[in-house]
Amino acid sequence: MENTLSETPAAAAATVNGPFDLILAGGPVVMLLIAMSVLALTVILYKLSQFVAAGVFRKKHVERAVTLVRQGHPQEALASTQGAKDPAARAMAAAIRGSLRKDVTEAETREEVERITTAEIGALRAHLGLLELIGSLAPLLGLLGTVLGMITAFQAMEAAGRNVDPSVLSGGIWAALLTTAAGLIVAIPVVAIANWFDRTISQIAWRMEDAVTCVFSPDLSTHSESVSNEARSVSA
Repeated sequence: MENTLSETPAAAAATVNGPFDLILAGGPVVMLLIAMSVLALTVILYKLSQFVAAGVFRKKHVERAVTLVRQGHPQEALASTQGAKDPAARAMAAAIRGSLRKDVTEAETREEVERITTAEIGALRAHLGLLELIGSLAPLLGLLGTVLGMITAFQAMEAAGRNVDPSVLSGGIWAALLTTAAGLIVAIPVVAIANWFDRTISQIAWRMEDAVTCVFSPDLSTHSESVSNEARSVSA
């Protein structure tokens, strides 16, 4: 009977001396969670390098282009966006080029800019679904490992009958709970980083829409005082 109990996760728990022993105590579920964490880290590093290469954190080109457009200098605004990798700057450059062409209507320009915007945002969102999937599955896998471990521990307790050692049983329980902890350790940072990526992309989409709108709409924040003075003179 006692030999049967020693084959449970409690046996592994009793010999934990380092990280590798923790992995062995957690069993195949922990190994799978480690593989998922490596995959998530690879995706995160790739997305960070993609964001940096795309210049999503640079705003000076767009801000300068908006200022020049508002001042009535679309050619200078277009020149200021040349070489910029920021998606907002690229969308604004396309909008300016369309507004300068006499053979292209505003509707056609907006349609083309929308196509470019959709492509840019789609590229930035690539592989985010994988992070979200890992963040969702990791705690569920951890819970599954805990349930399987608890089943094994209680089966061994039943087989041992009256010869159950409570310390061995408690060791088997904490070894089973180890998978839940591992699942949460993987899921929490992955979910947080995925949400940060999503918020950043949403801000980029808003910047792109705002920059394009500045090309086609008048600046109503200026000349308000002169307009009100003209209105007063007319009413007088």
